[in-house]
Amino acid sequence: MAAGFKMAEPLEYHRSFLKENCRPDGRELPEFRTTTVNIGSISTADGSALVKLGNTTVICGVKAELANPSVEAPGKGFIVPNVDLPPLCSSQFRPGPPGEQAQAASQFMADIIESSEVLQTEDLCIERGKLSWSLYCDLMCLDYDGNVLDACTLALLAALKNTNLPEVSVNGETGAPQVDLGKRRGLKIGQHPVAASFCVFDEAILLADPTAEEERLATARLTVVTNEDGRVCSVHKPGGTPLSGEKLQELISRAAVRQKETHELIDKVIKSIT
Repeated sequence: MAAGFKMAEPLEYHRSFLKENCRPDGRELPEFRTTTVNIGSISTADGSALVKLGNTTVICGVKAELANPSVEAPGKGFIVPNVDLPPLCSSQFRPGPPGEQAQAASQFMADIIESSEVLQTEDLCIERGKLSWSLYCDLMCLDYDGNVLDACTLALLAALKNTNLPEVSVNGETGAPQVDLGKRRGLKIGQHPVAASFCVFDEAILLADPTAEEERLATARLTVVTNEDGRVCSVHKPGGTPLSGEKLQELISRAAVRQKETHELIDKVIKSIT
């Protein structure tokens, strides 16, 4: 009976739970799903991490390559994120070039890298105007059940904290790069941005960490990215129901709590393997 009701009237099905201040999966309205982080999941990458947020699973691999700095920024390196939402993660995605959601997610990640100061691109410069590191951060969703932005942000942060680069110098006579694979160093992580996503139901009810079905039924979605110093470095709201200043401040406060919890989770995982 419940399964038939859910299929025939999904919105009313969810409303029946929300009236009791709970959700179909048993969570309270402001509750995030169980989050797990696995560091160093890809042995061939320079850094990697796998994140599970409920059933949503994202893996991130960081591949470092030597490159020439740009003429406009001779003292900087590059960080290039790319989000892939393949058909294997959900039937809603199709084969072929990246769809609109994947492109938007990739741009979201690029904006976070720039606004959060998680990593200074100056630190990726090996020799000004001659040689720098280019970090290709490939994020693939293995299982999609909503809120991929939070999972991608966490996977990227964990993978960057796991990244180790070999020592590189430039030969003064030949100008060729000299790589010492025996000596490696980690990246200088400045800030720890964490995304916290919410959706709006019936223009008033706020749900944290929405599932794929909740995203489809919501009247609006919002993602707040905060650093450990409490600074909001991004607010992403692609249309939908407007939110009052009071509601927005409430979500920012929840996001700050989520940032602290997630930061502690990553540090705990890293300490357990070192």
